[in-house]
Amino acid sequence: MKTRWNDEYWLLLMQIYIKKPAGVKPLYSRDMVNLALELHLSPQYLYRKMFSLRRLETPRLEHLWNTYAKSPGKLAKGVKLLRRMYGFNNADLFYDGVEVNESFEMDFRPLPECSQLTPVMLILILDLYFRLTPNTMVPSTPEIIKMAKKMRVTPQLIVDVMTIYQYCDPYLRKKDGGESPLTKPCKAIWQRYGNDDPSQLASYAAQLIEYFK
Repeated sequence: MKTRWNDEYWLLLMQIYIKKPAGVKPLYSRDMVNLALELHLSPQYLYRKMFSLRRLETPRLEHLWNTYAKSPGKLAKGVKLLRRMYGFNNADLFYDGVEVNESFEMDFRPLPECSQLTPVMLILILDLYFRLTPNTMVPSTPEIIKMAKKMRVTPQLIVDVMTIYQYCDPYLRKKDGGESPLTKPCKAIWQRYGNDDPSQLASYAAQLIEYFK
């Protein structure tokens, strides 16, 4: 899909940049991801754009910075006007007649099988799965409690996901424990990440956790 970047989007990115603490925000911070979902532009693309903003790479960026950076109220008005003009509050209208092939967006959307979970959450749970032993995959384990608080779900739900991962894990050789609504999405995440180098998953998870801070 061709990138649909509009120079007026700089205002949206600048508003995130100057938000305290001012500066380049983590790749998967909630503000960055929400803007990425809003614009249908990947977080990585916006992250690169934010570095361009930091360096004021063009005269236009210098002008925008001089106009808005020290006037948050003026910037907020500009952003509000931009969203109203471009229909950001009505995504169906904004993209009417435009083919949108979602990719990264799907990882941040609730699962049809369980609205409390997203694929990103399953990825983080898988990373934690590799850090625990089966006998510690219980609701009372501190690491599980901590993650549940971050995700605003119950520890038991995380344990339910880990139980499915145990049946996916070829090293445990557990027999199929029966179908659960979460079996299909959990298997899909295992196929994407479960058989690769755990250190790569850990690195990715360390970035994704920013979304829940």
